[in-house]
Amino acid sequence: MLSLKHLQLAISFYTRVPVPKNLDYTQLPQAVVYLPMIGWLVGGCAAAVFYVSVLLWSKLTALILSLIATVLLTGSFHEDGFADVCDSFGGGYGKAQILIIMKDSRVGSYALVGLVLLLALKLSVWMELPTNQLPWLLLAGHSISRFPPLLLMYRYDYARADNSKSKDVLHKPSIPELLIAASFALLPMLLLPALCSLAIVPVFLVNYCLGQYFYRHIGGYTGDCLGASQQIAELIFYLTVSSLWTFI
Repeated sequence: MLSLKHLQLAISFYTRVPVPKNLDYTQLPQAVVYLPMIGWLVGGCAAAVFYVSVLLWSKLTALILSLIATVLLTGSFHEDGFADVCDSFGGGYGKAQILIIMKDSRVGSYALVGLVLLLALKLSVWMELPTNQLPWLLLAGHSISRFPPLLLMYRYDYARADNSKSKDVLHKPSIPELLIAASFALLPMLLLPALCSLAIVPVFLVNYCLGQYFYRHIGGYTGDCLGASQQIAELIFYLTVSSLWTFI
C-alpha cells in the first residue's frame, strides 16, 4: 500500500519542494494517506529554522522566521483554505452563496481578521511554551494536525458539483489507509512527555464539531474546509499542550 511515487505526489501537491516531473497525477487521490508525513517535512523545517534562529535572535523573532519558512514551503496552502472558510461562512447565507464566496480569490474582512487572529494566537501560545521543547512541539503539531482532514474526507462527501483543484485529490480513505496515516501522525508524539498525548482528544473533538458544522451548512466539505481543519487542529494542539504543560 505504501509507495514512493505516492509520497512524491503528496510532496508535489502539498508543498513547493521539487519532485520528478514524470509522476502519474491520476494517482494523486491515493497520495492523501501521506498527508501526515508531509507534516514531518513541514514541521521539521519549522523546527530546524527555529532551532538555528533562536541561537542568534530573540525567541519571538525565531518563531516568526520559523512561521515564514513553513509558509514559503507550503505556499500558504492550508492558511489560504482557512481564510476562504472565514470569508465564505462569515459572509455567506446558504450553501450556494457560501460556495461562491469560497471560490472568490479576493480576500475579505473575515479572512483578514481570521488569519491575523490565528497567527497571533499561534505566536502567543508558542511564546508560553518551553524554548527547548518547541522544535519537537512544532514537529508534532504539524504532523498530528494533518490527520483530521482525512477524517473529514472519510466521514463526509465533497460539497461541490463543479470542477475544482480539490477534485484532483478526492478520495475516501479506507480504514487501513487511515490507520497508516494515523501512525505517521502520532509517531512524533513519542518525542514529547506522555501527558501531551491528551492533546489528541480535543483535536479530534473540535474536528468532529467542525465537520458537523460544514455538513449542516454545505452538506459536506471542500478543499478549503480541509485546509481550515488542519489549521484549527494545529492551533488546538498547541493550546491544549500549553495548558497541560503546567502539570509536566
